[in-house]
Amino acid sequence: MRIAADNQAVLDQCDTVMLAVRPQIAREVLKELRFRPDHHVISLIATIPREEIAGLVAPAAQVGKALPMPLIARRQGSTIICPPDPIVATFFGRLGGVIEVEDQSEFDALSVVTATYAGYFRYLDTIHAWVSSQGVPRDKARDYITNIYKALADAPDTAPDENFMHLAQDYATRGGINEQVLREMTERGTFEAFAESLERVHRRITGK
Repeated sequence: MRIAADNQAVLDQCDTVMLAVRPQIAREVLKELRFRPDHHVISLIATIPREEIAGLVAPAAQVGKALPMPLIARRQGSTIICPPDPIVATFFGRLGGVIEVEDQSEFDALSVVTATYAGYFRYLDTIHAWVSSQGVPRDKARDYITNIYKALADAPDTAPDENFMHLAQDYATRGGINEQVLREMTERGTFEAFAESLERVHRRITGK
């Protein structure tokens, strides 16, 4: 591994370049750099559209986007790529799954999924806090919750042709406690509020 003196030195010595600059400073950083027509550019900057990146790195002709997540450090999860690119797919394929999409709108919609991680863990933390408040040791509660949700994560594979609502209905036994929690969350507008939040994230990603 070599550490270059600055960003321009990296460009001068590479054919393939990944842009991993924070979006708040990306435009300022990129406009100071000189790209070549033969540069293969892959942007990891989620909130700046590919068309704008292409303008910032001109005259580089081959420009794509990818969205790897921290899970790939453990070779888990998938990286979305737009447009399909065999070089980029091979690179990220070594680190987990790869989903290639032709359309930027698909890429943007899939990108919204990555905004739900923190909410998911807060959901689990709410369960953990309640169970612990009932006198269950925190480590025992954590182990049980972790094991249960690992198993649930595999449930879609058992019914690959069904949607997630089908699974929700399967687990919501009539008159049962799953049905109760689902009904109460629905009545309180929990899922509608969540969907509205996803929409706001989508507008932020697309700049619309």
